[in-house]
Parts: sequence; structure tokens; C-alpha cells
Amino acid sequence: METVKIGIIGVGQIGKQHIEKYRQVADAQIIAVCDVNEAEARRVAEQYGIPHVYSDYRELIEREDIVAVDVCLHNNFHAPVTIAALQAGKHVYCEKPIAGTYEDGRRMLEAAEETGKLLHIQLFTLYGKDTKAAKTLIDGGKLGRLYHARSTGFRRRNRPYVDGYGTPFFTRKETAAGGALLDMGVYHVAQLLYLLGNPEVERISGKVYQEMAMLEERKTSSGFNVEELATGFVRFKGGLTLDLIEAWSVHMGGFEGSSILGSEGGLRLPNGLPGEASQRFSYHSTVCDIDMDSTIDLDMMDLRWHRLRGNEDAYDSSQHHWIAALQGRVPLLPTADIALRTMLISEGIYLSEELGREVTAEEVIARSSSTAIPV
Repeated sequence: METVKIGIIGVGQIGKQHIEKYRQVADAQIIAVCDVNEAEARRVAEQYGIPHVYSDYRELIEREDIVAVDVCLHNNFHAPVTIAALQAGKHVYCEKPIAGTYEDGRRMLEAAEETGKLLHIQLFTLYGKDTKAAKTLIDGGKLGRLYHARSTGFRRRNRPYVDGYGTPFFTRKETAAGGALLDMGVYHVAQLLYLLGNPEVERISGKVYQEMAMLEERKTSSGFNVEELATGFVRFKGGLTLDLIEAWSVHMGGFEGSSILGSEGGLRLPNGLPGEASQRFSYHSTVCDIDMDSTIDLDMMDLRWHRLRGNEDAYDSSQHHWIAALQGRVPLLPTADIALRTMLISEGIYLSEELGREVTAEEVIARSSSTAIPV
């Protein structure tokens, strides 16, 4: 297959992670990087053998040899850079969440539709072995009619910057737009939306918290004004419901993993690192009037599917899938649509907190405004 030439915009923590992922994809070639910190961009380019370096993303997206760009910036920079790249004729892969608000995300999808270019959002949980097994069981009718799901995400005490990693930009609304919900919750909520068929949202309620102590000097210097814990309840059209809890920091030993309930069976998804999936994924059903709690050898499932199914490697990671879709090997999963609906839920929780009541999807959409930072 033809090699796909990529440009990376932003070489911070996330940008470096994306570069490492692309190095695992045979048909991907990073030919340029860009960062306002030109010295760091040059250091990264030298480290990874990337030939071209820019400090202005506008110069990078003018390159005719670049097929797609990867936007690895803070949340409120996603929309302006993504839209500019789409309008420059590039396909765009953007780090999660889709943007800082629903309105900015909507504008990104609109730009992709108008330009005829692909827009892909980084949602790594969609490519986990547990997600693949869950989708196969759901599509095979083994859960029956789906009626409720639970999204959970847990960190004991691991908030960006104030707990010793990352930068203050993760903890400020003006750059990150939100805290635990947008940083971690997007992965878990998007995973469930994907498995549920991305149902249409009707109403949302929720509350967010910042209650736990942190080092005072770090709190002051970070400008920490986002949530460390988010809770919510979502009603979808057709009667399906979802409850969620997402913690950057909480006095608790752990949460059970996310789950999906159906009339004929249920699933428990892992609430940990990807490598823990084979130990914690479970399927529950009643067989011959016997309640069954089943585990699955996800590693053998994955090995067999790679041996027998064409293009199975196109679902090994978000980057593998992106390159395969650009090559025309597989259709692109609707990650942008899923990410936009995830943002609708997240923004609905923030609005519910602000108003002190349940809100409708229409209210959230009508009230949503851009928080994008011009660049």
C-alpha cells in the first residue's frame, strides 16, 4: 500500500505519544512537525528522524506532500487548527476531546463535510480487545435489548500538575475547558456510545466536584479551576439510559468497570489499563435457567481474528485505523460523530451543574458557544 505522509502539530506530551504510535504503523511516515516551541520541535525531529520542522502550523499545512495532519494541542486549540487544516485540503486526526465545546466540535464536523475531507478523533478505547468482544456479542444479539449502561473511570489521586505530572494547561478552563470529564471521561463515555450505537440524547443531569486537598503552591500557580470528579445521568431516545462517574482524585480504593445491561445478557468492561482487559472483561447471561458469569480469552480471540480476517490490523489502534482508512482499506469509524455526542453529554453535565437541574439536549446545543483560542 502507498505510504501516507503525516504532519504533527504539537510535540508536547500527547504529540510524542502519537509519534510513537505512528512508528508502529508500517505505512505511516511523519515528514514534518510543528510547535510554537521551535527548539523542542527541532529536538523531537532530530530524535525521530523527521526531516522538516515548523513553528507556524500554517506553513506546515501548505505542504502539498502532506496528506493528513495530526492535531496534538490543548482542547480549546482543536477547532481553529483543525478547521484551517481541513480548508487547506488535509485530512485531520485530532486528539480527544473533539474540542472545548459542542459548538466548536460541530463546526469541525461541518468543515469536514464541506471540504470532503476525513476527520478522525483519538478514542483509543474503541480499539481495545474488550470493546471488540463486546461489540461482537452485542451485534450477535447475545445481550438482547439494551436498556442501561454505566460509565466509570478511576484515579486514586492523579490530577495533572497539582499531583506531579503534566502542565497547568490541563487544569485551566481557558485552555482545557474541563477536567476529569474531558480528560478521562471522554474515553469511557465514547466507548459506551460506540457499543450502544451512538444513541440520540434527550436529557442530561449531573454535578461536578473539586473537594480534595492539593499542594497550595501548585494550586495557586496552576490556576486550577476544573473538576476532579464528575457524575451524571443521561436519558436517550427510546428509553436507554446511562449513568457515569469519572474521578481524577477520590478517597476510594477503586470503581467497578463500565457495564452494559441487556434483556438477555450483560457485559462488564475493564476499568484500568489496556493490558488488564483480558483479566477483567466478563459476560453474564442465563443458560438453561442457570445464571452464567463468563470470562473470555481475549488474547486468543484477537490472535484468531488476525489469522482469519482480512484487514484486522486496521483496528489494532486509532493510528492503525486512521492510516488504513486513508488508504481506502476500511471505512473510517464515526469517531467524530461519537466524540461530538460525547461532548454534548459533557457540556450537558456542566450546564446541569450551573443551572441546578436536568437539561435537554436542545438546551445544551442552543447555549453552547465557542471557547476556541485563535491561533
